[in-house]
Amino acid sequence: MAETDPSSFASAADHLTQHLYLRCRADFGSRALRGTAALTVRAERDGLRCLVLDTKDLQIHKVAVNGQEAKFALGQRHSFKGTPLEITLPFELRRGQDVIVETSFETSPKSSALQWLTPEQTSGKKHPFLFSQCQAIHCRAILPCQDTPSVKLTYYAEVSVPKELVALMSANRDGELPDPEDCNRKIYRFSQKVPIPCYLIALVVGALESRQIGPRTLVWAEKELVDKSAYEFAETEAMLKTAEDLAGPYVWGQYDLLVLPPSFPYGGMENPCLTFVTPTLLAGDRSLSNVIAHEISHSWTGNLVTNKTWEHFWLNEGHTVYLERRIGGRLFGEQFRHFQALGGWRELQNTINTLGDTSPFTNLIPKLNEVNPDVAYSNVPYEKGFALLFHLEQLLGGPDVFIGFLKAYIQQFAYKSAVTEDWKKFLYSYFKDKVDVLNKVDWNAWMHTPGMPPVKPTYDMTLSNSCVALSQRWTKAKESDLCTFSSADLKDLSSHQLIEFLALLLLEAPLPVSHVKRMQEVYNFNAVNNSEIRFRWLRLCIQAKWEEAIPLALKMATEQGRMKFTRPLFRDLYNFEKSCDQAVSSFMQHRVCMHPVAAMLVAKDLKVGQGQTV
Repeated sequence: MAETDPSSFASAADHLTQHLYLRCRADFGSRALRGTAALTVRAERDGLRCLVLDTKDLQIHKVAVNGQEAKFALGQRHSFKGTPLEITLPFELRRGQDVIVETSFETSPKSSALQWLTPEQTSGKKHPFLFSQCQAIHCRAILPCQDTPSVKLTYYAEVSVPKELVALMSANRDGELPDPEDCNRKIYRFSQKVPIPCYLIALVVGALESRQIGPRTLVWAEKELVDKSAYEFAETEAMLKTAEDLAGPYVWGQYDLLVLPPSFPYGGMENPCLTFVTPTLLAGDRSLSNVIAHEISHSWTGNLVTNKTWEHFWLNEGHTVYLERRIGGRLFGEQFRHFQALGGWRELQNTINTLGDTSPFTNLIPKLNEVNPDVAYSNVPYEKGFALLFHLEQLLGGPDVFIGFLKAYIQQFAYKSAVTEDWKKFLYSYFKDKVDVLNKVDWNAWMHTPGMPPVKPTYDMTLSNSCVALSQRWTKAKESDLCTFSSADLKDLSSHQLIEFLALLLLEAPLPVSHVKRMQEVYNFNAVNNSEIRFRWLRLCIQAKWEEAIPLALKMATEQGRMKFTRPLFRDLYNFEKSCDQAVSSFMQHRVCMHPVAAMLVAKDLKVGQGQTV
């Protein structure tokens, strides 16, 4: 029996969705998507008379089953899971029988899956913009569906948008035509022939342009950013080829990139055929391209082999970080892979310091009964998951041996969804000659115990040593030593090493304000635009209680909406008595421009009620 998904109302034991045919129109005036979603559903048992689908803040106008109108009712609303849609079938289904369930729906302007941007919130300032973010459980806020990663479906879509705009989806493009019902609109068509979980359904509508940057890659962005983006992500094809060499053939056809407006809440989202990325990656020197390697890697781990429920999210993210770093190792050397791996361990320490080492959210496999996956989200599944795989690599014979396992695992579970037990059984069968080694692993400590992992892998320190040395000089420096620092300290450090230097300081007790002032004098970090450096530098300043940094930190927290940056900056500002009130009032002021999920989480961080307005 499949384990049930605590985050969905739609039982995969009763019926499975095979295909979606979506026809809708994006209405910027009323901030709604309106249309029909026709799901091809297969009965999984005899005598099926009722179907349950997930919805959230949707209006349902009508339901038809094989063209016959069907009775339906919306159940009780749950705080974050939404509302079950209960459909009474006009006839009984036997096991294996397919029906087409067509719902006419309309989204709410406050749909948690969609952000509608005014022209002023875009680079071009002329046209509105719309993007979706369905992971983890927001597809139900766009259309009625079985919103669980245990179910995979293909889809075909036709989307009507104002004719001056472009629509893109997580699918291959299948042409465009004038809208026969409205000469001011255009219909774009899309086809996704590889079955995907519905959290990977994605839509964007905006004034977008593209540049070709590889044989299977266009980069899409507003015209103001498209050339900068084409430069930044030029390594994409080299990363794709490396990933194929490590993980097997790329099955999705196109691999396009889309650069979103700054309010996009994540670094990247691995929507198939069209990775969404934050503009905070545009450092100008390709130094943040590991996010692209990460999203590329999801084409295998996540999109092809998928976690069956969000409790097993580490299967998606731990393996993807592992592959991302293997790609980095191939392209930039094994020492670089170890350097990134150690950086990840430090980020995990930082997160566990923030959440507390007894927090159930620091378990590799958290329990999500009555827990919103967005609230549980952190880098734990990424970095604790990676640490486990890196530890296993070192235990089982090194990188070349372990990639053999990963490739076989992907082959075994491709087009399916898995839980940790499936992964572990396969690990044991693949390494059947090394069962004694595997039995020495404290699985319970790794999987079901909060806090840092029970074992720290071994890391090559070559690229880290200089970061450690410099950070220790600052930590140990007395007032009288401050004159010994100079800009020459940084001359041999890469931007990756600067990030690590600052990350190391953030793990220590806050520096005296005299130290951060001197650091600004000699290193001029205020002038650095690399988002990862700037973010850590501003946190360091606020934690050191340097008042002059308050406006800079507020600016970074609000001019972009990537939660990795926005949430910790707001939290630090809130915890500094001199900026606490400003943090709250600034959030209140910017809340309307923020992505709905980011706004909900920052409100929680700042202990601001959901209903409060300015």
